[in-house]
Amino acid sequence: MPSLLTALLRTSIAIGLLSLSCQALASFSEPEPSPQNSGSDFEAGKKAIEGKHWREAIQALDKVVAKDSKNADAENWLGYASRKLGKMDAAFAHYDKALAINPQHRGAHEYVGEAYLMVDKPAEAEKHLLALKQICGESCEEYRDLKEALADYKTKH
Repeated sequence: MPSLLTALLRTSIAIGLLSLSCQALASFSEPEPSPQNSGSDFEAGKKAIEGKHWREAIQALDKVVAKDSKNADAENWLGYASRKLGKMDAAFAHYDKALAINPQHRGAHEYVGEAYLMVDKPAEAEKHLLALKQICGESCEEYRDLKEALADYKTKH
């Protein structure tokens, strides 16, 4: 019969493995909508992005980050709109802010990777592809989209 110490050790190991399994499953689920993104300026910015009104999106999202400097989603969308306007320095600055706030922000990793391809830095894009693989695996949309963009880049260059 195993000793009490052996039984406790086995129980501790089982609990640890269960905890890791739960963490792994949680990393694959979609994040809950953030209450910080329910404001009218954020919604106006997203609507402007959907309509490809990049300057309007930037105006609305600038208001969001002025009120909440820790809003990674708004910084990510500011980077996206800036990139679409060809303002690459601003785009990289916003993506950097988004990733400083949330190093696992999948959208920011995807979009900054695409931005690096636009400025002919595929090695930097590959770093963000690897980060996405670690964050959400090869089946998440952001990973697949950046992988496809990188493959397209390589066939054209």
